[in-house]
Amino acid sequence: MRTIPDPLPPRSPFPRTRSAARRTVRTLAALTATLAALGAAAPAGAAPAGADDGSTRISYRGHTFTVPAGWRVVDLEQNPTACVRFDRHAVYLGTPGERQDCPARVLGRTEALLLQPAQAVASERSVTENSTSRTYRATDERITVTAAYGRDRAAIRRILDGAGLSAGAARVEPSAAVPAPLPADATSYRGRGFDACTAPSQSSMDAWKDDSPYSAVGIYIGGVNRGCSQARLTAQWVRNQYAGGWRFLPFYVGPQPAGGSCGSACTTLTSPTAQGAAAADDAVRQAAALGLGKGTVLYNDIEAYPRSTAVTTEVLTYLKAWTERLHTLGYRSGAYGSTASLVTDLVAHEGTTTLPDVLHFAHWNDQANTTDATLPARLWADHRRVHQYAGNHTETYGGVTINIDRNQLDVGPFTGTP
Repeated sequence: MRTIPDPLPPRSPFPRTRSAARRTVRTLAALTATLAALGAAAPAGAAPAGADDGSTRISYRGHTFTVPAGWRVVDLEQNPTACVRFDRHAVYLGTPGERQDCPARVLGRTEALLLQPAQAVASERSVTENSTSRTYRATDERITVTAAYGRDRAAIRRILDGAGLSAGAARVEPSAAVPAPLPADATSYRGRGFDACTAPSQSSMDAWKDDSPYSAVGIYIGGVNRGCSQARLTAQWVRNQYAGGWRFLPFYVGPQPAGGSCGSACTTLTSPTAQGAAAADDAVRQAAALGLGKGTVLYNDIEAYPRSTAVTTEVLTYLKAWTERLHTLGYRSGAYGSTASLVTDLVAHEGTTTLPDVLHFAHWNDQANTTDATLPARLWADHRRVHQYAGNHTETYGGVTINIDRNQLDVGPFTGTP
């Protein structure tokens, strides 16, 4: 068992400066790791290592989390540009940095933890679960925990239980307080946009608004396969960007077709009708909590997949349920997918399925337009298209570098009932 001391000790009986305390903590952490690697005993004062049982103990703000030894442990104070992502086994300690160095998109969900200082003193311990997005959230007097899980929900429950944050007592995640909605044109725009894995900092958004060619931004609002954390994606962040002239592409990354490019870390489609309706319900909850109200477009992200009769039926059934449920709830349906898979299937079955209102098609041909050989002119006409024409590009504006996908939008305003 490897033991990692608390990087922020709750109380020290010895007076010292903050910088000295940080140096001491880093020294202890390095010494502990070195001694463990040499097979020596842990230093005095740390929890005893005992026999190797294939686990790591991480003490943080009064709680001890026991995770498998193979998990990465990332100190965000020491590594402020580290990308907080939930598609790999890891424990992140601290507050995510202002400028995380993330790929343009991270998809998939497995077991991972983000342990942060509580922003405010909690009046009582709280543990909630969103089973649709497979996430636990726990708060205590001094800590806030985001615990993601993929296939092994039981493992995350054991970790939380062992830290004194009882997952067995978890309540269903309540709907967040709904702010006054932004105008419906929040998701309407004609021009260039970008999407990034995690919502950029305010200073980054300001720099890009002044110097970049983009005025629309993709935001990942939820979904079981949303890989990046979204510590900054709040209703206030969205409102600030809208006031600054930005418009939005809200993505929801739900279950994916088996065998698709999303990979083995992704939760797959198994019950497409039920999953499509559940995804729509959850997407509306997340969107409303961000101030994106009725009439706005929500895009279901379907990554590229190998086409077959069975997979096509599954995907179209899922999107049909998604679209029809969104319409019931007063939102417009969007769908994102490759021209080689989703777009081809939608066009081929236009007469037998419910098409999304807006199509976001991926064809990385570096052509900033909204036409494609796979798209008949009659479909998604009248300003209902977005083209992702390039992906995974690193660009710098105003001294700020972000890894992005590039989009050309032609999305008109909401004109009536979806």
